[in-house]
Amino acid sequence: MTDIIQLLPDSVANQIAAGEVIQRPASVVKELVENAIDSGAKNIQIIIKDAGRTLVQVIDDGLGMSQSDARLAFERHATSKIKKAEDLFEIRTMGFRGEALASIAAVAQVELKTRPESEELGTHIIISGSEIEEQEFISCAKGSNFIVKNLFFNIPARRRFLKSDNTELRHILVQFQRIVLCFPDVFFSLKHNGSEVYNLPIGKHQQRILHVFGNNMGQHLIPVDVETSLVNVKGYIGKPEQARKKNTNQFFFVNKRFMRHAYFHKAVTLAYENLIPHGTQAAYFIYFDINPDKIDINIHPTKTEIKFEDSPAVFQMVRASVKEA
Repeated sequence: MTDIIQLLPDSVANQIAAGEVIQRPASVVKELVENAIDSGAKNIQIIIKDAGRTLVQVIDDGLGMSQSDARLAFERHATSKIKKAEDLFEIRTMGFRGEALASIAAVAQVELKTRPESEELGTHIIISGSEIEEQEFISCAKGSNFIVKNLFFNIPARRRFLKSDNTELRHILVQFQRIVLCFPDVFFSLKHNGSEVYNLPIGKHQQRILHVFGNNMGQHLIPVDVETSLVNVKGYIGKPEQARKKNTNQFFFVNKRFMRHAYFHKAVTLAYENLIPHGTQAAYFIYFDINPDKIDINIHPTKTEIKFEDSPAVFQMVRASVKEA
């Protein structure tokens, strides 16, 4: 019998793997901005053209990379965040799998300029479809400048499935908001087709919320602040009279990471019971700070699905803290 099982070429395997991580331009923005944050950046600029189809550029003033690290960063499972399996339960960084840059490079044309503070010259790398086309030393600013062009240029079918520019830009803004709300100590700017969309100065959490969603929201927010041995719950919730039938300003964050959690959303809903009209929802911006070994974020490539070791106890804590506020 003729053998029928064969290994996929690297180019095909890389595109398949990239499909889990990079689904649309917003995925590129998320991964590059999270990388910038993990590098210790305090100033992050995002430049978008054509809702990310043509260009996603992220410039930061973080640590930067040496020439060897810059090249290795585009290899799959190359990461500085973890070294052994046990590290998965002590994660405080945004990224850790070492898949993001490799996935982006597999489906786009990527240019990187990067320099650590300790070196006089930086590194310039050009990659297209996982293939390094050019590498040289250059003069450049400290930090990293990622330029991602023509997303899915080598997968026409994926490119055709992208939605309208308005829809893709909306996805980018959602990802942007989820990140910037966690890091008020970092300056962010976002430009689309040459127009400034956001310019967010460094401040406190409440200031960042108001800069993102408008200053008039400030008079409608109530602070939440509860500390226990299990988890600290802080943030802001909307006044009952501001409840709406469709409220998109509902955010949970754990250890500076956005998360989806229907169970904890129910806890908030129960806390508002009999305080708001049936069928309406209140806004909330709730930040959890918990020991990393009490949660598992290694559930899904997007890292938005997070398991808690003692969800019922956290549920009660959320419900009580919101109700008391």
